[in-house]
Amino acid sequence: MARGLLYQPDYKPLFSGHETFPLRYGWLKKAFDAVAASADKLNNKRTVFLADDAIAQFGVGKNMVASIRHWATAAGVIADDPRDADQLTPTPLGNLIFGPDGRDPYMEMPTTLWLAHWHIAGHTTKTTWYWAFNHFPAKTFRRDDLVSSLLKLAANQGWKRAAEMTLRRDVECFVRTYVSQPAGAQGALEDNLESPLAELALIRLIGKRDDYQFVRGAKPTLTPGVFAYALNAFWNSVRAAQTLSFEMVAHEPGSPGRVFLLDEADLADRLSSLETQTKGQFRWSETAGLKQITRERVLSEDEALRFVENDFAQRPSRKAA
Repeated sequence: MARGLLYQPDYKPLFSGHETFPLRYGWLKKAFDAVAASADKLNNKRTVFLADDAIAQFGVGKNMVASIRHWATAAGVIADDPRDADQLTPTPLGNLIFGPDGRDPYMEMPTTLWLAHWHIAGHTTKTTWYWAFNHFPAKTFRRDDLVSSLLKLAANQGWKRAAEMTLRRDVECFVRTYVSQPAGAQGALEDNLESPLAELALIRLIGKRDDYQFVRGAKPTLTPGVFAYALNAFWNSVRAAQTLSFEMVAHEPGSPGRVFLLDEADLADRLSSLETQTKGQFRWSETAGLKQITRERVLSEDEALRFVENDFAQRPSRKAA
């Protein structure tokens, strides 16, 4: 039986919002800065991204302005203010990365990219991204394969607005988010700009044109704090219990194992060092063949950001964005 949040009766799919543009360098900071500067203004949801001067402020076209807002929201950098539906507000994660004392305002560290990927593909707000990393069964695929699987899912779930052309545009944007454009690719130069998430090498082109492969295995650039932060978020979303099985962390939809495409060996290595990395908040045990993690108490997302702060303190090298 199919399981997971996409199969809930009240789930509302989303196959648009990006205006066909994948995430680009600089966009998250632009959105964060604009929202932070207007946080004390009424109805800033409209004034920041929909005002007449938004095109001039962001230096891009109208559709791209909408895309910037979409990606900044999906990446967890800005959010609707829970106290006022007309307001956008910077998130604690956004402040940590892009705020006045931001740890990585120019996205120079892999920690930031993995955090963005986790929020985009580990949450159900972007249906295609969540489906591809958490449910799609094939290791290799063509874009048509992914479209067909989404059409079947939409039909089975009774989603009314999942038109084939809409899904094709969404899948095209998904692929371009994670796969570098080959040298000499046709299209406008602007359309061939690489998404920062392509650096994570989660999907690779294996044919000349339209054959792709999910790259499962060890992820050396995935920092331990991001892993612990993601594990905490997943744990809180699936159960309130103090224990979590290895199988759930590895294979459950929305789990770090699924979203980060980790193999079981790498996952076990990460879990075995979790107690040290989290200063005892999480503990790994393996007794009588039972592999599981235990926790001292439930941590909020904001509390779990402390794990990420430790990653930024290490500042692993990466080419400048």
